[in-house]
Amino acid sequence: MGSDLEASSSSSLLQSPAVKEDTPLLGSANPLSSQPKTFANVFIAIVGAGVLGLPYAFKRTGWVMSLLMLFSVAFFTYYCMMLLVYTRRKIESVIGFSKINSFGDLGYTICGSPGRIIVDLLIILSQTGFCVGYLIFIGNTMADVYNSPTATDLSPKILGLAPKVVYVWGCLPFQLGLNSIPTLTHLAPLSIFADVVDLGAMVVVMIKDVLIYFKQSPSVEAFGGFSVFFYGMGVAVYAFEGIGMVLPLESETKNKEKFGSVLGLSMAFITVLYGAFGTLGYFAFGEDTKDMITGNLGSGLISTIVKLGLCINLFFTLPLMMNPVYEIVERRFWGGRYSLWLRWMLVFMVSLVALLVPNFADFLSLVGSAVCCALAFVLPALFHFMVFKQEMDVKGWCVDIGILVLGVVLGVSGTWSALLVIFSVKE
Repeated sequence: MGSDLEASSSSSLLQSPAVKEDTPLLGSANPLSSQPKTFANVFIAIVGAGVLGLPYAFKRTGWVMSLLMLFSVAFFTYYCMMLLVYTRRKIESVIGFSKINSFGDLGYTICGSPGRIIVDLLIILSQTGFCVGYLIFIGNTMADVYNSPTATDLSPKILGLAPKVVYVWGCLPFQLGLNSIPTLTHLAPLSIFADVVDLGAMVVVMIKDVLIYFKQSPSVEAFGGFSVFFYGMGVAVYAFEGIGMVLPLESETKNKEKFGSVLGLSMAFITVLYGAFGTLGYFAFGEDTKDMITGNLGSGLISTIVKLGLCINLFFTLPLMMNPVYEIVERRFWGGRYSLWLRWMLVFMVSLVALLVPNFADFLSLVGSAVCCALAFVLPALFHFMVFKQEMDVKGWCVDIGILVLGVVLGVSGTWSALLVIFSVKE
């Protein structure tokens, strides 16, 4: 009887979804994913362009400190992902909800419209932030491949403009076309292609890093000091961002009892991959490590193929990453109907911001701290606490509140640190 009273007390906080607010970000999925497919889906949801900035982050923070950060962030991210899963399971078991398909749906169910608005806003900022990073990478990489400085021309121009500006604006008309595609189904093959290219490029880069390291063996630092701690944490949080996909992935898993173990195995594999990529990149180039590790690969045929492959990868990934933004904005401002002009306006704004940010890795740290900390740590702990607080002991209270406070501290401090770095670069 005591557990029944606690359950009913917890459920008094929950809101019944209304038709307008409960429009899910993702459609209903077919729950047939095997464990290997779930493993692959988690990998696809998490691994992205953020990995390319890890060697530079290792340079700034030291390789030992960076590894400690990566493993710590991976553990807390996994823990918070499972908090979301447990919270949804609890709500569905108590009240019988069956359409909590997304992070935003969960926010609305627990906190009503304010919960939906906060989650939606953070998803918009994170997804557009990823896309800004993609365009920065494409612009800088294309300029490095085709318009790198020479002894006779230290600042090459195209039609009087910086090469990065030309390449970013050159992507715009093609991105307007790709982002006009109304259904995510037609973009799915691009996602598979993009992730195959991404993983292949990472393997090639690591092999080159090992060969270069044995040739030059530059000096490296283990610890970069406390002043860069929050900067490194921001990059690490960005690299593991994918918490918005956890609930949809768990929904389509065939054996839900083993979802936690599969998710943990996926996170462990990704963490080891990230650690190896960051460490090898820093060990190969030392203090000369650039904000995008591809900038260190030289001008050979293999390096050029890797760089262009990554550019193509991110070019076709961008409309996929923008799709959740379109669904939120169209639901909010266009009655859930397709709106071409809203999509084009958002693509234009993302391109404009990409031109204003000078450094890829610094931007990763800013987005990771300002947005991803809230999505990955603060909201999962808050939602779990609100639903389970009547049932938890003092230890449970301390863990949830501790993660919430940690997320706020990392977010505020990391944002401030990243802004200082970005503005110092501009000066």
